[in-house]
Amino acid sequence: MIDIKPLSALSDNYVWVLGREGDDRVAIVDPGEAAPVQRFLAEQGKRVGAYLITHHHGDHIGGLDALLAEHDAPVYGPRAEAATIKRLTHPLAGGDRFTLDCLDTEFEVFDVPGHTLGHIAYLAPGELLAGDTLFRGGCGRVFEGTAAQMQASLATLRALPADTRVYAGHEYTQKNLAFARMVEPDNTAVIDAVAAVTALRDDDRPSLPGTLAEEFEINPFLRWDQPTVIAAASDRAGRDLTDPAEIFATLREWKNAS
Repeated sequence: MIDIKPLSALSDNYVWVLGREGDDRVAIVDPGEAAPVQRFLAEQGKRVGAYLITHHHGDHIGGLDALLAEHDAPVYGPRAEAATIKRLTHPLAGGDRFTLDCLDTEFEVFDVPGHTLGHIAYLAPGELLAGDTLFRGGCGRVFEGTAAQMQASLATLRALPADTRVYAGHEYTQKNLAFARMVEPDNTAVIDAVAAVTALRDDDRPSLPGTLAEEFEINPFLRWDQPTVIAAASDRAGRDLTDPAEIFATLREWKNAS
């Protein structure tokens, strides 16, 4: 199995480090800052086997140049954002599959536009590197795409196996769950998740990863077909909503304003 470790970066980002026992090479996911990665490599005696990039935002690629200057390795990332991710060596798009030798693992690529137009996610067996598309209890803002695109992207991820673990780009879980309680105040799964996550964060531990099975129960942005969420979104919009994209758009605008 892949060993996945989080490195805290910037104010609330995670850089994920993927490794395998018996190999000193690791894959670095979304290095928004170089220093935490450099410290990890030096302290653990590791080498970089590859970089995996989900999208072009600076808090996900800001440390890439400095890392490449000392730890050259192939850079995998979205073909649609090659113009803004200058050091890309392996452009990818949805449906692509590739194997990282350092992990002896095959990855499948999914197009998940919405947060950015070229955003991709990586799926290894049981492990989803979701970037800023899907968070524990929430989802990314819609910056470049449309609400319909983002809802369709989340539908793609929602269809993956329920036991898939989700590794997101930020520690946003407590804020996300606060909004989830606004949408579904009587959802006991959300109430239980709040308690569990509060305990983790009080102990200065990451709230990630979560699982898709949990997301089906707590994440309003994946629950657009649940009566309680439909009712809350309809009440917010002041009219009856039935279209998943409209329900999602209403929820996203509500979250933005909360």
